Amino acid sequence: MGFEMQIVSNTPLIGEEDPNLVAKKFFEQIGYISKGTDPDIPFKIFNDFFLKHPNKAWYVDEISVKLKTSRPTVYRHLNKLKGFDILEEVQIFDEDTKQNKKAYRLRYGNIQKVEHLQTLIDKERKENK
Repeated sequence: MGFEMQIVSNTPLIGEEDPNLVAKKFFEQIGYISKGTDPDIPFKIFNDFFLKHPNKAWYVDEISVKLKTSRPTVYRHLNKLKGFDILEEVQIFDEDTKQNKKAYRLRYGNIQKVEHLQTLIDKERKENK
């Protein structure tokens, strides 16, 4: 599945020292976080789960419980990340239920390996110089 994105207009991110604020603004610019909505849940899903634990596959229930939010909310944000080709869906054998369960992880195990995202970030840096 291919992925292409065009940023039509954006505010330069020059001068901001807080990487979390830069990331939230970048996520708005690419459409992962909707403008005018609370960015905490989608930001935490991506940052706290997938960036901080790039080799772990996460169950929706784990994310939902830790963030104290609904499963549909988690699925909505996971599907956006899947649409950006950043996450992949995997089947993990659950020892408790003795069944395979759907889980999500970074597609390439390392965000730096996501070439199209790196290209987008590089383009953003050049435009903001």
